[in-house]
Amino acid sequence: MKWLNPIRDPDWDDRLLQNGDESFFHTSEWAKVLNESFLYDPMYLSAGSGDRIDLLMPMMEIRSRLTGARGVSLPFTDFCPLFARDKDAIPAAIQEAIDAGTKKGWKYLEWRSPEPLGEGIPSWISFYVHQIDLRSPEEVLFAGLDDSNRRNIKKARKAGMAIRIDRTGETLEEFYRLNCLTRKRHGLPPQPYAFFNSTKKHLFSNGFAIILSAIFEGRTIAAAVFFHFGKQALFKYGASDTRYQNVRPNNLILWEAVQWYRAMGYETLNLGRTEFNNPGLLRFKRAWGARESSLNYLHYDLKAKAFLASPPASSGGLRTKCLTRTPVLLLRLAGKLLYRHAG
Repeated sequence: MKWLNPIRDPDWDDRLLQNGDESFFHTSEWAKVLNESFLYDPMYLSAGSGDRIDLLMPMMEIRSRLTGARGVSLPFTDFCPLFARDKDAIPAAIQEAIDAGTKKGWKYLEWRSPEPLGEGIPSWISFYVHQIDLRSPEEVLFAGLDDSNRRNIKKARKAGMAIRIDRTGETLEEFYRLNCLTRKRHGLPPQPYAFFNSTKKHLFSNGFAIILSAIFEGRTIAAAVFFHFGKQALFKYGASDTRYQNVRPNNLILWEAVQWYRAMGYETLNLGRTEFNNPGLLRFKRAWGARESSLNYLHYDLKAKAFLASPPASSGGLRTKCLTRTPVLLLRLAGKLLYRHAG
């Protein structure tokens, strides 16, 4: 096993595909976005010979005066599977990461793997993940949607809504405007614009991302960012203007994305993680005939030398209420100053 930086390997993404690893979050382009936007150092644990990859554990080193030093696989990433041809090699890889974190003085390590990394390891935080299989005919996919979802898609079309597909990132500013409104509504600072600008530089320019926007009465009322690699696609960010919620732009955007990715030969569309206590979002994602599975984050405390079972209780509710009343300009400033400390 050895630690490497995929940013320094110009053939890294091709090597992933050659070895059957189609996870977008393993790509060097995503590593470049995180490194450039938040100054995180890529540390990817790899085993193999030549171009062959037998094991891959992506990790980023985060160093912050506010939140301390730690290793995360990977920050601002919904899930990050550990690629391993031989599952028996996983315990040694985890121990290698623990040893490296101990030497570097990290507080903890965090894995965001959709698959168990070992028996008896407790879950730190759990989520749901939903994935749509795109290999069926379009009419079968549409028939598999909930009745209300099909009605909402037809309603959006009947209202005269148009969907624009942007493969260059030219509409990022319009998406960011809606994203700021959406994050404020949820009581969260928006990601720094520099982050999205970095996605334009590394992802859109290399054909790894698209934006779908809903246009209604001459205005962009909703937009969503999707990433893709190999045969897999991922819904990453969504934003909308709630004044137009009654014409159901989000339903039409996602259905158009399903059609587009299917036509382009992609096999799956992942809808990302969802908290257990978010019934509205769960209801929306369950309406797509997607396969639902659990996602467990694992947290190893280097001081306690043990995997911990759950995070301490927080006062997030009060913070969220305050942030929903904060002006967007101040939220943008908070995001610019604080995001790199929260990965």
